[in-house]
Amino acid sequence: MAYPPLIQHATEAECRAHFERVYCQGPLATFDGIQVRFRKRDFKHCFFESVREKDDTFSLRRAERVDWIKAALEDPTADLRIGWDNKRKALATDRRVAIVLHDYLVVIRISNDDAQRAEFVTAFVGGRRAILQARRNPPWPRA
Repeated sequence: MAYPPLIQHATEAECRAHFERVYCQGPLATFDGIQVRFRKRDFKHCFFESVREKDDTFSLRRAERVDWIKAALEDPTADLRIGWDNKRKALATDRRVAIVLHDYLVVIRISNDDAQRAEFVTAFVGGRRAILQARRNPPWPRA
């Protein structure tokens, strides 16, 4: 599957406006029909990195891949894995991780009430450790 080109945003505000326009107007469907909802508050966690403290620096590397989130959700060839709960240090069967283009991860949380609804959690370029951890997790069960 072809992925969109990287986008160079002039400012954080420009990237935020793009994110809200593309993702926060209504749910986006994954290739297998899960309706994923995005919230405006997801922007900071998704497009900021921790330099001195948690999520304190806008990341151009993350921001230029803003359109890859939608592409990854729609990609039927994505490597889908069960997620990980860092707080509990355990598999999180309500989280689905899509690994695409070798090192880009998109995480969604499936609703407890309806397996066809989910919330966006985050997306990022994973380092070697994050990719290895994600790939150690069991495959996501496909229908």
